[in-house]
Amino acid sequence: MTETEDLDCLIVGGGPAGLTAALYLARFRRRTLVVDAGEPRAAWIPASHNIPFFADGIPGPEMLARQRDHIGRYGIAIQPGHVTALARRRGGFLAMLETAEGAPRKLRARRVLLATGAVDVEPVLPDLPDAVRRGLVRYCPICDGYESRDRRIAVIAPGGARSAHGLAEAAFIARSYADDVTLLTLGVALELDAEQREMAASRGIRLVEQPIAALEMEEGQIGALRFGGGEALRFDVLYSALGLNYRSGLATKLGAEQDGSGALVVDDHAQTTVPGLYAAGDVVRGLDQIVVGMGHAAIAATHIHNRCEAPTEDEPDGA
Repeated sequence: MTETEDLDCLIVGGGPAGLTAALYLARFRRRTLVVDAGEPRAAWIPASHNIPFFADGIPGPEMLARQRDHIGRYGIAIQPGHVTALARRRGGFLAMLETAEGAPRKLRARRVLLATGAVDVEPVLPDLPDAVRRGLVRYCPICDGYESRDRRIAVIAPGGARSAHGLAEAAFIARSYADDVTLLTLGVALELDAEQREMAASRGIRLVEQPIAALEMEEGQIGALRFGGGEALRFDVLYSALGLNYRSGLATKLGAEQDGSGALVVDDHAQTTVPGLYAAGDVVRGLDQIVVGMGHAAIAATHIHNRCEAPTEDEPDGA
C-alpha cells in the first residue's frame, strides 16, 4: 500500500461541486487531488437550462467534460476510485483509497472537501428498473420544468408519512408550469389532512393512489400508466419526488452533524461540524441545484486556502 505526499486538500467527488472546488484550489496553487467514483448525479441530466451562459441548455455529461478539461489545464489530477475510509490525524486527515484498478492507497490531506452528492430514490415501476437514470422519469422540475410547461405532468410521490412532500412538489409544478398535474403514489395511501386535500383540489391536482399494473411505452418514453382496474392515464412528463439518499457516510463516521433527511449541516464557510472537513453540492442541506453546489464549492475552497497552514480548531493553537 502506497502513501502519497501531503495534500493541501483532498476532494472526494468529481461532479460540478467537486470540480469547481478543484478549479479554485488550482488557481490558489494548492496541492489538490480529486478522487472520483464516476457516478455524478449530474451525468443523468439530459439538458439543464438554468445554468448561466448556456441559453440553449447543456447536457450533464458535456458540462462535466468541460469542467474536467478546464481543471486539466492547471494540472489537477482526477483519480478514479473510491475513498473507503477517512480518519482524523494530527495535521489533517488520512484517507484510504481503492483505485479503479483495485490497488489500495493512503492519502494524507490537510483539509478534505466532500462533494459526494446524493442518489435519487428510484420509483418501482413494472418491468422498468432505473427509470430515473435512463431519463424516462425526471427528478428536477426546477431544472427543466419550464420546458415541460402546459403539458400533462405526473409526480411520483412516496405517500404515507411523507405525503406532504409529494404534494408540495406537485403544487410547485401546478403553481409554476402546468394545469394538468397528477400525484401518483404507486399504491401507497396518502396521509393528507382536509386542508391539504382542499389545497390539491384548488390547484386541480388529481390524486391517484392505486398501484400501477403495467406501462405503455411510446417512442422510447413512458406513454401511459395502466392501473389494476384497467384504467390508463397518459402523461407527457413524469417526475419523481421520492427523495434522496445522501452519500454522507465518510462524514458521519467522523461525527459530522446531519439534518433530519440525512444531508450534512455546514456553516457559512461550507465546513461541517468536524473541523477541517468541508462539504459542497447535493450532500449538503439546502437547494439541490448545480449553481448552488458550485457556490458551496467556491466558498469552501476559498476558506480552505485561507486556513490551510493554520491548525484546525481542535488542534493546539487552533482558532
